[in-house]
Amino acid sequence: MLTPLTVTLAVAALVLAAWCGWAAYRDQPTKDWHFIGMAVVTLLALVQLVVGIVQLAQGRDPADGAVIFISYLIGVVACVPVVGLVSLTERTKWGSLTVVAGAVVLAVLQVRLYDIWGGGTGA
Repeated sequence: MLTPLTVTLAVAALVLAAWCGWAAYRDQPTKDWHFIGMAVVTLLALVQLVVGIVQLAQGRDPADGAVIFISYLIGVVACVPVVGLVSLTERTKWGSLTVVAGAVVLAVLQVRLYDIWGGGTGA
């Protein structure tokens, strides 16, 4: 995997979490610009999915297995769109907090993807 992409995605997710957390603190729902931020994070996740699939197609194998790796990649791509949809239905600060939770989960999934690929073992 590309470590810079993984770190960039984790940082972008945490920035999104802080941004939506600030909106929730001010008792506001997600706004259009929050959805633009969610789109950027989702685009980065799609890039990571493509990079992961290309790496697998080139014969590189994750340390913990390809099935788990692909499952996590799909989860990463789905994470922010799902919470974005929930925040559309919940037009209060709780919608913003849903995005915060999803973005934090996405950042944690990045750490797990790094481990699955073998980042902690030097692979």
